[in-house]
Amino acid sequence: MSVDYPEHLLPRDPAPPYAGEGPFALWHFSEDPSLGEFRPHVPATNPAAPPLVWAVDTRHAPLFWFPRDCPRGCIWPVSATTAQDRERFFWASAADRIHVMEASWLARMQACRLYAYRLEARAFRPYEVGGYWVCDEPVQAVGREVIDDLVGRHADAGIELRIAPSIWPFWRRAASSTVGFSGLRLRNAAPHPAQLG
Repeated sequence: MSVDYPEHLLPRDPAPPYAGEGPFALWHFSEDPSLGEFRPHVPATNPAAPPLVWAVDTRHAPLFWFPRDCPRGCIWPVSATTAQDRERFFWASAADRIHVMEASWLARMQACRLYAYRLEARAFRPYEVGGYWVCDEPVQAVGREVIDDLVGRHADAGIELRIAPSIWPFWRRAASSTVGFSGLRLRNAAPHPAQLG
């Protein structure tokens, strides 16, 4: 565990560290190179939520090494993960983190260039889902990094990236298991194979 990672502030076990992780910081990932100020907003997927600025910390930044709308499922072992689930999901992998995406997104993944905006951490507080941070006031970006070669970045970080015809067989097993997991943009995934008959 990184000595500067504020694990004690999080409501859940964080994901394991990855190769080349770097120091704790808060980030916003975008395909837009021209952002500067981030203002509180209500998520389109949850109109009853209060307006907030959202950020992700360095430890969980790999969840966003994808095109914005790409559906992906990400897993890692946590303290509550059973020996059976560790064997079930990680037996054939030397990695502690596995990300799964659909093959139909691979070309967009290979072509994608992201911009990681570093945000001043002072105003943020941890959200109930580990790795996410929120604040209710405007925040300025204090730095920007270009993130490209997303497949290679996974490899360099020691994170296993799997390319599957459908994300659903993997995701439904992971979400009902004892591993730590995060699913993003799943509404954009192709229909479950069982629904295509």
